[in-house]
Amino acid sequence: MSCAQEQYDCQYRDMIDEQTWEFIRRTDQWYPPDTIDLTLQRQRANYNAMCREFHTGYPPGIAATDDVIRSTDYDIPIRRYTSSNKNNSALVVYFHGGGFIVGGLESHDSVCADICAATRLDVTAIDYRLAPEHLHPAAFEDSLAGVQHEYTRSNTPVVLCGDSAGGNLAAAISHHLRDSKSIITIAGQVLIYPALGGDNSCGSYVTHANAPLLSTREVSAYEAIRTGTEDLVSATTIAPLKDKVFTGLPPTVVFSAQCDPLADDGLNYAAAINETGGNACCILEDGLVHGYLRARHTVDRAAQSFNRIIESIIRVAA
Repeated sequence: MSCAQEQYDCQYRDMIDEQTWEFIRRTDQWYPPDTIDLTLQRQRANYNAMCREFHTGYPPGIAATDDVIRSTDYDIPIRRYTSSNKNNSALVVYFHGGGFIVGGLESHDSVCADICAATRLDVTAIDYRLAPEHLHPAAFEDSLAGVQHEYTRSNTPVVLCGDSAGGNLAAAISHHLRDSKSIITIAGQVLIYPALGGDNSCGSYVTHANAPLLSTREVSAYEAIRTGTEDLVSATTIAPLKDKVFTGLPPTVVFSAQCDPLADDGLNYAAAINETGGNACCILEDGLVHGYLRARHTVDRAAQSFNRIIESIIRVAA
């Protein structure tokens, strides 16, 4: 048994394969399980180092350019990815994960490049403001402004896509645009192990409370940092699962990792949309852990899931 396996409950010994354990070991080496207890500066340094470890470069034919969206109070950095063999059917707007406190344009750079290469769709990554320097709704407002700007610029239907915290932002924007009767055309949303504000006292939050790479304690800590001292957990811009209405949302595909406290968020969100006659599905990826996008080149299960993610983006974009 590896050192990585010894750190976690025996329930995962048979669920997780050797390739994934190696990915967990590499991740823990740069971003240890106790990182949430370190200073914010150290957390960000650890996360940045970990993301550099898993950066895979750009596929052939992919170019990226940086820009900013000008606003009265804050300029929002963005990065646009374009394929030399371009598909013009839609634009992917991507929101990175990181618990709303870490991450940025560099952390998910090669992920966005790979999405662009595989779909041939343009991809725009939004570098939203982070907590605790900028509490909610700063990240949401920046993400929304990014979608509005890129849609106006391209006049192309948008596929909202994001992982973890970024999946939360994508879903929150879908709900907001529906409620505001926006003219922006959302082709669909593809959410990857999203944090959607589920009940952390039951379900996967309990079953996988101490899962590799993300614990329920960390989920709660990130939420507290994002909101500060205010009780905002019922707001749909914080927790889309708390919405009372799930009609009128775009076609939705959710990918949940089986060994993840957030697993039920995706399952319950898709179910809520379908119960009101919407179009949603959730794919529960067996034996995978939170953050598995970084394992897409080294873990067979993650590679297969990434292929399904790409297929879903292409399908909703069509």
